[in-house]
Amino acid sequence: MTSYVNHRLHDDIRYFGGKDVDLCMNCGACTTTCPLSENAGGGFPRRVIRLIQTGQSDQLAANTDPWLCYYCGECSTHCPRQANPAETMMAARRYLTARYDWTGLGRWFYKSAWAEMAAIFAVGLLVAGLFIVWHGPVVLHRVALNTFAPVRAVEVGDWIMAGLLSFFLLSNAFRMVRWSLGEDLWRISAAVYLRQIPTFFLHLFTQKRWRQCGSPHGGLRWFKHLLLVSGYLSMLTLVLILLRWFQTDHIYPFYYPQRLWGYYAAVALLYPTVDFMISRWRKKEPIHRFSEASDWIFLIMLFLTALTGLLVNLVRINGWALATYVIYVVHLAIAVPMLVVEVPFGKWSHLLYRPLAIYLRGVQEAAAVERCAPALAPGATVSGS
Repeated sequence: MTSYVNHRLHDDIRYFGGKDVDLCMNCGACTTTCPLSENAGGGFPRRVIRLIQTGQSDQLAANTDPWLCYYCGECSTHCPRQANPAETMMAARRYLTARYDWTGLGRWFYKSAWAEMAAIFAVGLLVAGLFIVWHGPVVLHRVALNTFAPVRAVEVGDWIMAGLLSFFLLSNAFRMVRWSLGEDLWRISAAVYLRQIPTFFLHLFTQKRWRQCGSPHGGLRWFKHLLLVSGYLSMLTLVLILLRWFQTDHIYPFYYPQRLWGYYAAVALLYPTVDFMISRWRKKEPIHRFSEASDWIFLIMLFLTALTGLLVNLVRINGWALATYVIYVVHLAIAVPMLVVEVPFGKWSHLLYRPLAIYLRGVQEAAAVERCAPALAPGATVSGS
């Protein structure tokens, strides 16, 4: 394999937040202290830093190591040069997110907070404009949300948005798969790919590997993140699949499933986002000591999405018709750009990339065992398996 040196890689990583990478002298302290280095293979996270220092951008794009890091901060705490390897790994994840994105928007948004905010504002303005032009009759003597915003029309709009987001996100993910597996992509048997699928879903829904992180607050951080993911997935399920059941003009009692599920989704989004914003403001935990503008934008948009969703329900059950319609439009003008910008091009894409990286690592290991199996003598075992 021909290796080309990219002299701009250092500058790229600095733009994405890795400002201390040049301080690293590759002593290996990060690998020694990382609680996940054994399961990630030798040299984790040291080899990622080395790829950056030597300008090997193609090899970095093909490397899944950055996604195997959960930023416990142990490596940065014990680094004798204060090179902050944990933040370098975070910067590598931002870089890879932008690199996978074939549109170039991810790179643009990560490098310019103004560009990201302008895109969010533009999409939000478009959503509000569509409601101003095409909303249904405004009923004021009672709340008639499905008259103002026909659920069928909103549902079709949600499906169109979901289809577009899935196209961009999955096409970016395929670039990740192609670069990670290289020429082996088409050589690995279908059976190997299929056997690893449960691993992908296990880590997608449980973030199981995070619990192995050895930081003192690793378990609590895992729970908060799991709560956030469950709230996000609940919100998507209610909006994309169960909207007709969820958005009704009938005021159901508090204990009805759609209300309870909606409240859970809101709380599961609000509590972690508020906690993470406070932590980033105080800068006490290693994971929140360094923040880029994209981190704040993501948290604020997620918080506002959950808050306005709760407000819609509050004014609706109190019978405030006009307030319900106005806040509903505001809610969608926040939620839609949050999804459009953050899911395929921004921070939220890691929800797919991280379990996909673990899946690809499992595929590579299983394929290696499969290749070695015919050469083994009867009764022999593969070293390390």
